[in-house]
Amino acid sequence: MILATSFFQDHHFIEALYIVAFALFIVGLRGLAGPRTAPAGNRLAAVGMLIALIATLLITHVIRTGGDVALMAVGIGVGTAVGIPAARSVRMTAMPQMVALFNGVGGGAVALIAWVEYRRRFPGAGGAHWDLKAEIPSLFAAIIGSISFWGSNIAFAKLQELLPGRPIQLPAQRFINGLLLLVAVVSAVILASGTHSQALFILGILAAAAVLGNMVVLPIGGADMPVVISLLNAFTGISAAMTGIALDNTALIVAGTLVGASGSILTNMMAVAMNRSVPAIVAGGFGGGGTTPAAAAGDEDRQVRATSADDVAIQLSYADRVVVVPGYGMAVAQAQHAVRELMDELETRGVNVDFAIHPVAGRMPGHMNVLLAEADVPYEKLKEMDEINPEFPQTDVSLVIGANDVTNPDARENEGSPIYGMPILDVDRSGQVIVLKRSMNTGFAGIDNPLFYNENTALLFGDAKESVSQVVAEVKELG
Repeated sequence: MILATSFFQDHHFIEALYIVAFALFIVGLRGLAGPRTAPAGNRLAAVGMLIALIATLLITHVIRTGGDVALMAVGIGVGTAVGIPAARSVRMTAMPQMVALFNGVGGGAVALIAWVEYRRRFPGAGGAHWDLKAEIPSLFAAIIGSISFWGSNIAFAKLQELLPGRPIQLPAQRFINGLLLLVAVVSAVILASGTHSQALFILGILAAAAVLGNMVVLPIGGADMPVVISLLNAFTGISAAMTGIALDNTALIVAGTLVGASGSILTNMMAVAMNRSVPAIVAGGFGGGGTTPAAAAGDEDRQVRATSADDVAIQLSYADRVVVVPGYGMAVAQAQHAVRELMDELETRGVNVDFAIHPVAGRMPGHMNVLLAEADVPYEKLKEMDEINPEFPQTDVSLVIGANDVTNPDARENEGSPIYGMPILDVDRSGQVIVLKRSMNTGFAGIDNPLFYNENTALLFGDAKESVSQVVAEVKELG
């Protein structure tokens, strides 16, 4: 029994378990590249995390500290009791909010760990000496983790419409942000120098970083929110990796690095897709879902052309090629299953149907992919922007479902537009464009879309799910 216990607590055995966990993390992350492999990837990563947790519990000083194990058990129990029901019951339209919340929890946990380590390590706080090689990364993690936690809460509030989606700025916003960052960094430097007023400066770090997290995200408009969620996710990963260095925990280092690296790459890719730099987004985004359209120059007297479900059904049924362009309106209406049914009906009539996916359509990275995968739309039918744009001139009908800003021609043609230069889906180059909208309200960027006034564009007003279902019924009537 003693030999068995000694074997399982052996340093090399624990490191071997960590290596197995890392391999599962990496393979699981690779599985997330597509909807078919994503469920298995998630399960593999979860098994890897379970193995990493077991390996951590086997560390001798963790086992001997019974209170830590009890706290871990309580934490796992509470997290399981809250997380599983929340994940199972959340609507797909609310998935971005949940992602923001869960990401924020990670950053908050890192900030709390820094506080606990401070309480344990500093002599003035009743603990032992805090070695600099652990203190410096821990203080860095406290700043980044706190920013991530509070920033994620603001992102959640904006997505949930508890706060306005438009940018909320104070006078001298950038100066205030810079001052808050300076306070946090200077407090960390003073604390690391061994000052006797430790409590004041650890609180200065956490408080300044908390306010900064709020102040950084408040000025960012709804149109930039997918990039912000990805950026905050990268922050959480980086802070976790720094905490791993401070605690000498290999699992945290590797897992945090994976999250931080993948989040950083995704943030950059999405910023490029919007033709915006990450610093420009953080400095203050645009948008906020205005309630009335702001007409572009020369559009004041132009009228949109409304259509009906039976007219749309005729156009779609007798087309050779149809491209569906999903957006947040499809998510809100939960219309993905009706869209899949429409695709099936059209394909039985010999119509070629594809889906055009913009990198920032929806409210989080991959939002449209997840929705369509839920409706069992074949993955090969989801075409990325660079792949589908050359095909729009040969497309008979483009069916736009709630995708406003990512189809706005002003991004190509109007140098005065806030989205000028952003790559868009070139639906206006299709033979005909049908747009499903509830009303003429603007999109999340808060700007009008000249596409709606084009001669080859018709608007079908109403709830997207009901509209698509009506079109499906009309297609079936055509026989």
